[in-house]
Amino acid sequence: MLDQWFFEIGDGQVYGPFPLDKLKKWAEAGDLMPTHRVRHAESDEWVIAAYVKGLELTTAAPEAKPEPAPDKTKRGRGPLSLSRKAKPAEAAPKAEAPAAALPTNATDACQEILDSAVARRASDIHIDPEENVVLVQLRVDGVLEVFRKYPKDMHPAVMGRFKVLSNMDIAEKRMAQDGRFTHECGDSGQQVDIRAACLPTTQGERLTLRLLATEAGKLTLNRLGMSEKTRATFADELTQRQGMVLLTGPTGAGKSTTLYAALRHRLAARPGKIITVEDPVEFDMVGVSQVEVDTADKVAFGTVLRNILRSDPDVIMIGEMRDYESASTGVKAALTGHLVLSSLHTNSAAGAATRLIDLGVEPFLVAATVRLSVAQRLVRRLCMRCRKPRELTALEANSLSRPGVEGVTVYEPGGCQECNKRGYLGRVGVFEVMLVDDQIRALINDHASESDLRAATTSSGGSLLVDDAADKVLKGLTSYQEAMTLGPF
Repeated sequence: MLDQWFFEIGDGQVYGPFPLDKLKKWAEAGDLMPTHRVRHAESDEWVIAAYVKGLELTTAAPEAKPEPAPDKTKRGRGPLSLSRKAKPAEAAPKAEAPAAALPTNATDACQEILDSAVARRASDIHIDPEENVVLVQLRVDGVLEVFRKYPKDMHPAVMGRFKVLSNMDIAEKRMAQDGRFTHECGDSGQQVDIRAACLPTTQGERLTLRLLATEAGKLTLNRLGMSEKTRATFADELTQRQGMVLLTGPTGAGKSTTLYAALRHRLAARPGKIITVEDPVEFDMVGVSQVEVDTADKVAFGTVLRNILRSDPDVIMIGEMRDYESASTGVKAALTGHLVLSSLHTNSAAGAATRLIDLGVEPFLVAATVRLSVAQRLVRRLCMRCRKPRELTALEANSLSRPGVEGVTVYEPGGCQECNKRGYLGRVGVFEVMLVDDQIRALINDHASESDLRAATTSSGGSLLVDDAADKVLKGLTSYQEAMTLGPF
């Protein structure tokens, strides 16, 4: 790849091209700042310097290195502990393969679990006590896989170790708790922020660990899987001065990832003051003021939202509109000259409008503020090395609403060493877009149903989930079977 980069420093001039090594020197000297924009010579997308691999020194001034911990795991709560610490000089040892002998102590067991989860690109770790064993499962590309079964007598020590790392109360075993910490593993020294949730069950406490890569290097609109039309529409709405852009979908559909990618795009395309209110903060973003809601209600959701309106923001991101207070505050912000980004739990893009009305927002306010609604899902991406071609049958073509593509070549999963015999490697987004124009506004004002709004989506320049899913099947990005997991179209 060509090693040439352009950058901007806010004076309206574009400088370059320069090699990355030269940009690194300027970053170390403090001349290249975290929020300066950079662009690779072979790309037309501007990104923030702090998120370019090799320019991490722009995220903060160098700090004194802490004393190295035996397992290279750093404790901490809050987003500031995620990615702004200097890396230890030594890397953590590689995790043992699952077939190796069981660790002899809790520290080694916890280290093995975390390192293996990162190596397998898992999103979640589930630790469940059973009658005679402790079952550890990893969620990889949305599917649970058994990792290990530990002896039951290791359960108290493993739970205690993770509780200490997460700043939980190790003496409390009858109450649900949550926490977070940062783990560093592997030769690369990759840092992963981990959210922990502990829940008492009849067999003992169970623990769920959510892994969030703090590098955030993949959080760009170009890498989400959007079609060119959808990406252009989404990017255009993100540069507007006011209105609401909503992401919808079930839990685990990737809404937060898309919201963070949207914030990064906005920051690079049209710099301004961005304030977010989240529960919890999942990624630490340079150039964004992030507020985490306190579980003790010292920083309450409603209080924060009202205060944000007095803080002169250009963009407000609300992690989730869950009640009338958050929805009405978001609508007021959108009406008073702010761009508001948020998410809702609905099944379709059209459902965002009806959901806001169900929360108590007047239909005419919804019609006046919502500019774009995007529903999304995640499907597993086929491994490009081992996928197997075949012809699409007539029945499959009809179920994808593409009767004319019978007989075209599609792909199904194979299995190789690179994808660990799964046939899939990673996930890709499937998107549905409802662009709110005059026709959609009129329907919202008339209290139209979700099905009526969905029917008008395509005629208003939008697209449906079935269209995007079919495109990804025909392009060989995913399989027909995986597309059908999205449900009946």
